[in-house]
Amino acid sequence: MNDSMHDSTHAADTDAAPLVFTESAARKVRELILADGNPALKLRVYITGGGCSGFQYGFTFDEAADEDDVRVDRDGVTLLVDPLSFQYLEGAEVDYAENLQGARFIIRNPNAATTCGCGSSFGLA
Repeated sequence: MNDSMHDSTHAADTDAAPLVFTESAARKVRELILADGNPALKLRVYITGGGCSGFQYGFTFDEAADEDDVRVDRDGVTLLVDPLSFQYLEGAEVDYAENLQGARFIIRNPNAATTCGCGSSFGLA
């Protein structure tokens, strides 16, 4: 019973910071961390200006989380988003896919009014 209560609390935490970190993305992050040999690494997702649609997604590994970062933990790995980027990513899904276009992290962002063909940049209305 305590486990289900813990899961409910975790779900409430996720509701407070709505960002979906898929199982596939978490599995790939864990694989990359193990290959690097540094268990302190966390995946940081951020937004920068530029790209063909106005804003661009970025991914990097970071050892340290800032105090005001939004954290999403899944399957033993952590996704970090700084507060400025989070305002553009709230409600988005961070996923990992391998298909004919290659293997990559993908962001499905409901806040994006336009996206580019490569899927790595977006624009707002």
